[in-house]
Parts: sequence; C-alpha cells; structure tokens
Amino acid sequence: MQQIVKIVITGGPCAGKSTAMSWIQKHFSEKGWTVLFVPETATEFISGGVAPWTCGTNAEYQVVQMTLQREKERLFEQAARTMPKDRVLIVCDRGMLDNRAYMDDAETAYVLDRIGANEVELRDSYDAVFHLVSAAKGAEQFYTTANNSARIETVEQAVALDDRIIAAWTGHPHFRVINNETDFEEKMQRLMREISSFLGGPEPLEIERKFLIEYPDVAWLESLPNCSRIDVIQTYLTAPEGEERRIRQRGCDGHYLYFRTTKRSIDGMKRVEIEKRLTKDEYLIAMMDADVTRRQIRKTRYCLTWGIQYFEIDVYPFWQDKAIVEIELADENEPIDFPPQLKIIREVTDDPSYKNAELAVI
Repeated sequence: MQQIVKIVITGGPCAGKSTAMSWIQKHFSEKGWTVLFVPETATEFISGGVAPWTCGTNAEYQVVQMTLQREKERLFEQAARTMPKDRVLIVCDRGMLDNRAYMDDAETAYVLDRIGANEVELRDSYDAVFHLVSAAKGAEQFYTTANNSARIETVEQAVALDDRIIAAWTGHPHFRVINNETDFEEKMQRLMREISSFLGGPEPLEIERKFLIEYPDVAWLESLPNCSRIDVIQTYLTAPEGEERRIRQRGCDGHYLYFRTTKRSIDGMKRVEIEKRLTKDEYLIAMMDADVTRRQIRKTRYCLTWGIQYFEIDVYPFWQDKAIVEIELADENEPIDFPPQLKIIREVTDDPSYKNAELAVI
C-alpha cells in the first residue's frame, strides 16, 4: 500500500526553516521518499499585500489565510494519492495551528467557527510536528529580518512568538523541539535524525522511557501555556501472541479523533509501533473486536513541552497518589531534564505491571 506521511516544519522567526526544506529534500529523496512541499501561506499572502494590517481585522485575515492553507494541504494530499510512488512525504512549511500564536482566545473561537473546524482536528491532522527554535533564543547574533520580507519581529518579540508557537502545538501526539544548543549545521542534522526516527524504515521504531511519579499538581499543569490536557479512552483488541492492538479516542471538550495502534516489543525501551487514523465509524466497528478480558482504560493526559523535551503525564481515575510520565527519545542514551515539579518515584520502563495493557486486565 502507498504510504503518505504529512509533517509540519514550524518554528520561531529566523529558525532555519528555509534551509531545513533543502536538507529534507536531499536527505529523504536519497532514502526513497517522494518529497512534496506545501509553501508557507502567510509569506505568500503578506508578500502579495494581504496581511493582518491590510485586512479589516486580524481575525478576518486569519480566516482567509487558514481557509487557503487547509485547501492547499488537501490538494497536496489529493495529488499525492495519484502518484505511482510507494512513499510520499508531504512537508508543510508551517501548519494550521501556527496561526493560533497570532490570535487571542476570542479571535481563535471566531476564526474556528468561520472555517468550521476545531483545534484538536487541526492540530492532529498532521502525523508529526517539528519545531525549530528561533535564533533569537540562544543564537541571537544570527537573528536577522533581512532574509524574509514578511519577518518584522524584534529579538524580544521573536522569543515571545517562539514560545506561543510551541504552546499552540503542545498536545500533538508526536511533537519535537530542536533548539540552538549546537551550531546551525548540527541543528539541521538533529532535525534529520528526528524525522528519520519518526519515519523509521521499513517500520517506525519508538524509543520510550516511562517513570512512576507522585500525583502531579494538576492546577500547575493546567496553568501552563506549554501544557495541553487530552482525554483518552483506550480499548484493547484481541491480538496474536507478542503483539498488542488497541484503538483510542483522543481529544477534549467534545472534539475527538480516533486511532488504531499495533505494537511489537523489541526490548525494554524499543518497540515497533504502527498507528493508523480511523473514522468514527471505523472506530465503532473495531470496538466489536475488543478483548473482553481487559477493561477500557480512561485517563487524562497532560502533554508538556519542557525545554526541548516533550512529556506525556497520564493521570488515572483509579490512582490518587501516583501517575505515569512517558517520554519518547531519538536516542536511548539521551539525557532527560525533568521539570522539578514532577517527583520521580522510579523508572518503570521494563516493569510490565505499569503498562496500560496490564492495568486493563480484569
């Protein structure tokens, strides 16, 4: 079957997105992918004279920008399905949720109503999101507005915008942040490694570590702009020995998406994970294959971007004193910088009793 993957390359002002596109084209074409690029809509509009300051209001501008952006992505996906290619990588120069960083809550509600969408649907319509941190954070000497006529931010404004973009995407199931801790070439190489790790070959390999923590301060989590709450209902399906199959409803406030996941363990940290998005009808049909020896797992997941790392904190209704935090890594030796507010009890990556499939056993 043809494999079509749609990712977002986003970031703060002067983060290296344009260069990243060239690297992605070369790197993944050599790996056998057909690479398509959806150009940044804001730059097209602003360069053509359509901008928040030329339209009646910022909200009206966002309506037309997001309408065009969504239609462009739809047409790229439509075109990809006609191509006689096994693997197509659609790379979006910014995604729909980038626009959230330029609007307040009232404007966002107005725009979403006008275009008939919700944040969960827009955010999770991409398979993965990779954020390049602005040069204004950690590489200030390289920050410039000279190479993009649509870029007008000062260093201070660029830092604030970078933070808002990260906050807008926090909650996506596969979100990665690439900072400026190395020189620019190594930054690009780290991006290539992160994308490669996600795409895998021939199957995606996930490296995940899991820790038991004291029950977190939920009020603190919910107060953070870089933390999103996700409600999850997970149902396990019958599966052959050595394989785990599940379906998942994921979202919040009445807006949900549906997924089917198949996992096979390689060792304690590494596993092959294949995920497919389902329609609601497909989800309900799959429910008929539920494993009756396991109960549904319901949990509240807090997705937290901390520095460049992305934590998923799972709070279960049947635990009042503890919770689980997970982190996916590009390398199993990557150091983890935990927020000091999370009190680690111990690592449980290799402890089967803390796996969701085991917690579901009746």
